[in-house]
Amino acid sequence: MSEATPGRPNEDFVAAGPGWVVLLDGATAPPGVDSGCRHDPAWLVRRIGGQIAARMALEDGKPLPDLVAEAIKVTGEAHTATCDLGNPDSPSSTVSLLRRREDVVEWFVLADSPIVMDVGEVLVFRDDRVDRLPSYTFEAVRRSRNSPGGFWVAGTRPEAAYEGLTGEVPVRGLRRAAVLSDGASRLVERFGRLDWDGLLRLLDREGPRELVRRTRDAEASAAVAGGKRYDDATAVLVRF
Repeated sequence: MSEATPGRPNEDFVAAGPGWVVLLDGATAPPGVDSGCRHDPAWLVRRIGGQIAARMALEDGKPLPDLVAEAIKVTGEAHTATCDLGNPDSPSSTVSLLRRREDVVEWFVLADSPIVMDVGEVLVFRDDRVDRLPSYTFEAVRRSRNSPGGFWVAGTRPEAAYEGLTGEVPVRGLRRAAVLSDGASRLVERFGRLDWDGLLRLLDREGPRELVRRTRDAEASAAVAGGKRYDDATAVLVRF
C-alpha cells in the first residue's frame, strides 16, 4: 500500500516478489534549490527501485549492498549526459530491502525508512544517522549528506550502498515483518499514537490502508512547528 501526499506526486517506490520487498522513499527537494538535475525524486526512486527489484528477482545470490550499488550506478549512467551528478543537492532516496534466503531473512536499510520484525519481541532496524546531526541548517545537512560522520542516501554515488546497515534474522521464530517509509512510521516516530508492537498488530489485523488512514487523521490534527504536515506513506506487511 502506497499513498502520496495529498495533491502531490508520490515520491515513494515499492515492489515485491516471492521472498523479497524493495522500498524507497525519495527526499522532497526544498523550494528554490537547484539540484543540477532535470529529474525529480519520483523519477529517481522509480529508476533505482526498479533496478534493485530486477536484481532481487534475477540475482538471488548477490549481497544486498552490491545490488544497491549496481542500481545507483546504472541510474547515474542514464542521466549523466543531461544532469550535474556532482551537485550535492541532486535527488536522493532511502532504501529498505527484505529478502528471504533459505532459513534466514536478510535486511538492508540506508537512511530512515525502518524495517520492523516480530520474533516474539519487536526488532526495529533503522538507520538513524540523520537524527544525530549536530545542525539541521540547509548548509549543514548538505555538508553531512553522503560524507563520513554524516548520513548516507541513494542518489549518485554507488559507494553509498556500502554505508547501509544490514543483517539477517532466522526464519524460525519470525512471525511477521513490516517495511515502511518514514511517512508510514509517523504514528510511532512523530505522533506517538502507537508503539512498534501496536503498529505491527494494526497492520496484521486491519491492513496498511488503515495505518495510512490513521496517519492522515494524525497529520490533519497535528500542530506543525516544522517539517511537512503530510508525507507519502508506504507500508508492506510480510507474514511468515
